[in-house]
Amino acid sequence: MSSFKFSLNASTLFPFKLSVLDQIRIAGEAGYDGIELWVGDIQQFLKSGGTPEQLRTELRKARVVFANAIAFFKWADADADVREEGFRQAEEEMRMLKDLGCLAVAAPPFGQVKDVSIESMGDAYHRLVQLGRSIGIEPYLEFWGRAEQLSTLETALAVAEASGIRDSQILLDPFHMYTGGTEWTSLEQLTGNRIGIVHINDYPEIPSRADIADRDRLFPGDGIAPLERLRDLLEQANYSGYLSLELFIEDYQGQSALEVAIHGYRKMADIFRKNR
Repeated sequence: MSSFKFSLNASTLFPFKLSVLDQIRIAGEAGYDGIELWVGDIQQFLKSGGTPEQLRTELRKARVVFANAIAFFKWADADADVREEGFRQAEEEMRMLKDLGCLAVAAPPFGQVKDVSIESMGDAYHRLVQLGRSIGIEPYLEFWGRAEQLSTLETALAVAEASGIRDSQILLDPFHMYTGGTEWTSLEQLTGNRIGIVHINDYPEIPSRADIADRDRLFPGDGIAPLERLRDLLEQANYSGYLSLELFIEDYQGQSALEVAIHGYRKMADIFRKNR
């Protein structure tokens, strides 16, 4: 039996326009071990009068770990001034996340990165990891399939190597592996301690790779993604961390948020928690 833990990325519940407290509650009621919250949602909750203690209390009540946060700071931007502002934002947001008991934050190639070299991106990632670890938050290096730089796992591995941080961790996502053209054999280079978190989703044959969009993501098992192969490679790497359901479906055809969360959990379990 696989030892993966299951997480719910709050993006899966976006059509329901829930508060972060309700996102956490739904994750707990559906049986998830962890949750990924979006920094923008947290900030909106706090601006509207919510408190960090309310969030911490809800996480405890739901018995859900705040496994990772989805953030967008321009840590690798080509413009030095923009990059400095990105680090200021990163520090502010990571301190907030630490106060909420969050373990990690996603670090995708957000901003103008087309002309940023692997070496420069590695230097910036080194700085980001050092900053995060000084606060108590681990920045997970995330590649985006449509990014102009850092679009594949191969590039992420090169950036991690250039950073000089041998125990840095990468965020994996089959959708981005597909859209960016990552070779699945590249996963064989990763041991479990180098994988921060794994986003779980599926994708259809149509629209084509060139035209597919985030909204076209499917529940695991409903498309053509080689998720059984992903499972096997993660097991071979001795990964025992979080698999996090990340969808951007815009209409769930009358299902409630809890029904969607439970359905997603069961679809992941069908693939990743089978006795074999």
